[in-house]
Amino acid sequence: MAAIDWQGVYPALTTQFFDDEKVDLAGTARHLEHLIEEGIHGVIVLGTVGENTALEYTEKLDVLRMAIETAKGRIPVLSGVAECSTRLAQRFASDAEGLQLDGLMLLPGMVYKSDPRETIAHFRAVARSSGLPIMCYNNPVSYGVDITPAMFAELADEPTLVAIKESSDNPRRITDLVNELGDRYVLFSGVDDLVMECAMLGAVGWVSGLVNAFPRENRVLWELLMAGNYAAALDLYRWYTPLLHLDTKPKLVQYIKLCMAEVGLGSEMVRAPKLKLEGAEREEILGIIRRALAARPSLT
Repeated sequence: MAAIDWQGVYPALTTQFFDDEKVDLAGTARHLEHLIEEGIHGVIVLGTVGENTALEYTEKLDVLRMAIETAKGRIPVLSGVAECSTRLAQRFASDAEGLQLDGLMLLPGMVYKSDPRETIAHFRAVARSSGLPIMCYNNPVSYGVDITPAMFAELADEPTLVAIKESSDNPRRITDLVNELGDRYVLFSGVDDLVMECAMLGAVGWVSGLVNAFPRENRVLWELLMAGNYAAALDLYRWYTPLLHLDTKPKLVQYIKLCMAEVGLGSEMVRAPKLKLEGAEREEILGIIRRALAARPSLT
């Protein structure tokens, strides 16, 4: 396995749909190209924000081919692996390797809430099904399975498990992981409205949802954090935080896509069982977006 250099802002890319819910590959490609031009450092397709579990298997492979062709080697392209069975996750990892993807972001098995022994077995099995480097996605808030620092220590003998997207909603975990494991894993912040805290504690990357609508603000905020310019970063972070909160809600996909539509970067169309926002809820989210846009900082 080749050495990785994963760091910086990695969008959890949205999957664009037509009004009939068919996948809009060309629209998704245009959006990815715009994000690359704005300076993202890598991309993760088919994550939670990419509506992985709403896509058919063949559609997922189509999205991977599109992303690889669009990126043209300029940035690493990773794919989420979110399947209900370990066997199907292994198949997907193997197929992704055959397409020459750069890496995977692996989730625990969907629906069934595995115990620690089962979770570790799932991650080992998928890790051994391809040679691709893997970012382990820990999100107990959304998926009900917590991969603790002790579990990551047990998994440290798997050479393809190279990074962690930490989304436990607990920034203490960054320090605990460093104390337990040193630099064994590359650490990414996975919660948009905790990114400053995680970066200050040692995260070197940010898997972000709101970057889909605000790529320039994401890039500038990240650059300020990495430069240790915390005063300027805090000013931008405070402006951005009401928007970043949208990434932590059950309807984060709809909220992020509505942001994209408001700034002219995509469609708010989602695939059922998700539905587009309407009524008072839609107006509430539009209010948050429009207040932020009215006060949007001028960035160079």
